Amino acid sequence: MNGSAIAALKASLGAERARDDMATRSLYAHDDTPQNCMPAAVLFPHSHTEVQAIVRLARRHGLALVPRGAGSGNVGGALPVPGSAVISFECMSRILDYRPEDRTITVESGCITAQVDAHVSPDGLCYPPDPGSSPYCRIGGNLAMNAGGPHAIKYGVTRDYVLGLRAVTGTGETLVTGVRTSKGVVGYDLTRLLVGSEGTLALITEATLRLVPRPESRALLRAAFRDGPTACQAVSRIMTQRVIPSAVEFMDSHALAAVRQMGAAQELPPDTGALLMVEMDGDRAGIPEQMAALSGALRGEGLLQMEEAQDTEQAALLWMARKALSPATKAMAPLKINEDVVVPVSRLPDLLSFIDLLAREEKIRIVSFGHAGNGNLHVNFLVNPGHPEEMEKVRRALERLLRKVLSLGGTISGEHGIGSVKREFVPLELDTVSLNLQKSIRKLFDPDWILNPGKLFPDS
Repeated sequence: MNGSAIAALKASLGAERARDDMATRSLYAHDDTPQNCMPAAVLFPHSHTEVQAIVRLARRHGLALVPRGAGSGNVGGALPVPGSAVISFECMSRILDYRPEDRTITVESGCITAQVDAHVSPDGLCYPPDPGSSPYCRIGGNLAMNAGGPHAIKYGVTRDYVLGLRAVTGTGETLVTGVRTSKGVVGYDLTRLLVGSEGTLALITEATLRLVPRPESRALLRAAFRDGPTACQAVSRIMTQRVIPSAVEFMDSHALAAVRQMGAAQELPPDTGALLMVEMDGDRAGIPEQMAALSGALRGEGLLQMEEAQDTEQAALLWMARKALSPATKAMAPLKINEDVVVPVSRLPDLLSFIDLLAREEKIRIVSFGHAGNGNLHVNFLVNPGHPEEMEKVRRALERLLRKVLSLGGTISGEHGIGSVKREFVPLELDTVSLNLQKSIRKLFDPDWILNPGKLFPDS
């Protein structure tokens, strides 16, 4: 970045909120991927107006802007590019408007996801999207990647709870999308277009979110199976009966070993090859009926043990272990490559069988877990980046995995997004017509391509 751009940014925001010192730049040089790139500056706006001023200034100086929430993403979506400025939304964390009678809340992009849910809890409401990083990830990052989580099987993902947005396009114009009501069909649905666009169309500064009643009660079943395919067959049985579970989580034998190291699930049968956690919620009086239906669906080939979490403390311990799986697997190898793929639920057994085959043929350690009720698995390759031949095997295995997922009618990303890590694989899923049309849309919003370059789409 040239000196005039830095000077202009400091004049606009002040030196404390337009930082180019080495210590600050180093902190924002990476997200939750192993890659890093030193930005030229880090910016901390406090308002929509300041974001608008930053974008206009950046366009004038040809400066790339990389938006950032908490930096908890797995695909390099918040990774700087050379010469860019990171624009962090952590200082924009106000709740702007809360209307429990309308079941809506309007927040700035820097609000922490779990805190939004906590804010509405006293009124018996909840904000359902719950990515594993919800205690520290921010709404803006969730919006950028259309984040999901364990409860998406019943409640959907981030996009399903966004009524309207306020944002700044790549030309520095204010864009207001959507409605503040539960119904509205005027014009194209730009709200849904922006959610999941990874900051490449506009910088979202505010969001009006839909809320729902908080469930009165929850219960949890834990089912141990002989192997992954029989556990996934049980998931198919769950999805063909009438009760919708609030979560169906899957862990393979390797993930189970990590959970046991954390002190959970010690009492499972020693020959357990896969575990399902099935949660239900709703009115307290209706839980027994749900329990009967879901436990009946779990019974079948390969079931070794089924137990109900005896109390909320035991259920909380299981959920804590499940949500700690991602960081726990990082300790199992120098590098964890976390893939986020989805197939139709009926094809989960085929996917699990292929992953086992892939691990044997490529001689790579693979740990799989995830949101089986959505057909969404996190397939983790555990490797040593210091071994070039191992990294080449992973590269080959990854492409084989993604091609298999697509052949099963799936998609190469369910909730993590594309970012910089997976963009080279996008043409495997999107044809040329679709890719060119989407790039044209991007150019309409950001004609100079200054918003989060190097993300989402492969280079031409």
